[in-house]
Amino acid sequence: MSSSRTATLTRATSESRVELSLDLDGTGASTIDTGVPFYDHMLTAFAKHSLTDLTVRAEGDVEIDAHHTVEDVAIVLGDAIREALGDKAGISRYGDALVPLDDALAQAVVDISGRPYLVHDGEPDGFALHLIAGHFTGSLVRHTFEAISYHAGLTVHLRVLAGRDPHHIAEAEYKAFARAFRQAKALDPLVRGIPSTKGAL
Repeated sequence: MSSSRTATLTRATSESRVELSLDLDGTGASTIDTGVPFYDHMLTAFAKHSLTDLTVRAEGDVEIDAHHTVEDVAIVLGDAIREALGDKAGISRYGDALVPLDDALAQAVVDISGRPYLVHDGEPDGFALHLIAGHFTGSLVRHTFEAISYHAGLTVHLRVLAGRDPHHIAEAEYKAFARAFRQAKALDPLVRGIPSTKGAL
C-alpha cells in the first residue's frame, strides 16, 4: 500500500468542468467552490467530519439547473476516493455512524467493499421536491450518494430516522456518511493485508 492516500482528478464535459484533489489522511481542511452554495456547505461538512482534506473547483451550467454540476462533482469525488484507497490494505473497511442535527437523525453504514450498492430510505414525503436554500433540490441528496457509492466502490446504507427541516435532514445525511466513511477508511494497526477472505476488495 502506498504511504500517500491522495488523488487529484479532472473531469470535463459539455455541462461542467471539475477539478478535485483529496487526502484521505488529512485533518478535514477544505476549499470548495462548485457554484452551488448549499452543496459547498455539504461537501465542507463531509470533509470536516470524515477527516478528509478536500479541494473542489467546479464550473457548470448552474443557470439551467444544479443537477449536472452536483452529479459530476460526486462522480469525481467517488473516483478520487477509489484511487486514493489504493489496494485497501490495512483499512478498517466498515464504518457506522448515527448523527443528529436538531430535529433530524440519520444513520449511515459504509463498507469499502469494491461492490457499489446504495440502500437509501426514510426521507419524508415531499423532501425530494423541496428546494433547499432555494437552489438545491432534495432529490440531489440521494443522487449524490448514488454517484459516490458507484464510483468509489462502496456499499452504503443510509437511513433518515427522524426530521422535519429539509436543511437539517440533508446535513445529517452528509455528516452521518462522513463519520461512517471516516471509520471505514481508517488504517487499523491490527489488520494485516486486505480485510477480506477473498484477498481483494
